[in-house]
Amino acid sequence: MGALATPLAPFISQAVAHWSMMSGTASSETMSDKASDARNIGFIVHDLSDTLTAMRGTLILVAATIALAGRPVARDADSGRPIVTPQRVPGGGIQPRVAIDDRGTVHLIYFRGEPSHGDIFYIRSTDGGGTFSDPMRVNSAAGSAIATGSVRGAQIAVGGTGRVHVAWNGSRSSGPGSTPMFYTRLNDPGTAFEPERNIMRGEYNLDGGGTVAADRSGHVYIVWHANAPGERDEGKRRVWIARSADDGRSFDRERSVFDEPTGACGCCGLGAFADRRGGVYVLFRSAFEVTNRDMYLLASRDLGEHFSGIRIDRWNAGVCMMSTQAFAEGSSGLFTAWETEGQVYVGRIDPRTGTVSNVVAAPGSNRSRKHPALAVNARGDVLLAWTEGTAWNKGGSAAWQAFDAAGRTNSEPGHADGVPVWGLVSAYARPDGGFAVVY
Repeated sequence: MGALATPLAPFISQAVAHWSMMSGTASSETMSDKASDARNIGFIVHDLSDTLTAMRGTLILVAATIALAGRPVARDADSGRPIVTPQRVPGGGIQPRVAIDDRGTVHLIYFRGEPSHGDIFYIRSTDGGGTFSDPMRVNSAAGSAIATGSVRGAQIAVGGTGRVHVAWNGSRSSGPGSTPMFYTRLNDPGTAFEPERNIMRGEYNLDGGGTVAADRSGHVYIVWHANAPGERDEGKRRVWIARSADDGRSFDRERSVFDEPTGACGCCGLGAFADRRGGVYVLFRSAFEVTNRDMYLLASRDLGEHFSGIRIDRWNAGVCMMSTQAFAEGSSGLFTAWETEGQVYVGRIDPRTGTVSNVVAAPGSNRSRKHPALAVNARGDVLLAWTEGTAWNKGGSAAWQAFDAAGRTNSEPGHADGVPVWGLVSAYARPDGGFAVVY
């Protein structure tokens, strides 16, 4: 795939500085410092002195253009705070999902088309998000993906070899109550995706979105919640997993992974993650006795063979929240994020015990927060991003906050308008230590 001629977002033109020199000359030290400052903020600077000689010694250094996806400095020079750059999904796409492989390649998928039956596209960047490849369609059957509700869209994972894995709820039923749970992977040359397969064989009534996780050793996990045959109650929904030990070439038949009678929130998505040690984690919302919409974290330390589970948060409400979750791992640990009562939270997972600690909430009093996203940079800073004001058939805005490895805020909170209807946010760490928030 060829690289795009321009980065993802429109160019922004700005003047960097205007220096007036009283005597018509400037020291080489002064000019060197100013040029260095301009380079440090990522702008392309043009020395216009040759064309402005009539201005009697006034030199204007003008920044030509910088794309929204360009690279500013990793951290603010004065405060040391990580810089966060907002990015829009290309081509009017929505619901971005991002994964970064061990080589630092950014893999991004997004939805485009009619919300009830559209397509998934894939792009990648080898320069930390500065430029991206031409888009490649993921689903072989046109219109087989769905974006309605923001909880059923495509999810992405990258294995140890850099192979991309994608899973999503199908847009069409193959029979009464039997919406497919689709999976595909990038082919060996990396030039196209294989035809999607329905991984769900024995259950029905798939609703909230399933997901995919992959580890460094060729294990791939497809996870979803649904009813067993003969069951319809939300309180009897179960979490199911299908496992592959050959990098997604084949999958075992799915099985239920948690015996506790928690149920599962029907129209809520769930999250899954495989960490660097081979641990597998699932975060989902319960529906026990209708009103118990609590968050449960499942953990496996034997490649998904057995899971233990704990409740990490409570929410008493008799409605479906249409919520999603997030995971991220980095030098400062393994983290997960979720929504409770209109607020988003992030906590650190202990891989030895499967427990969650150091839970912090996004700052501020807004109570319309949904759909958290996470990223961890090389320094161990954690970025929590989320949407605000989004609801059924209603867009909103993106917001974010960076924390240090100890969970303390280390930057001002950020905000960007323009999250589309059925939109989500995603986030990734740049190689220079900054972050990008995609929406």
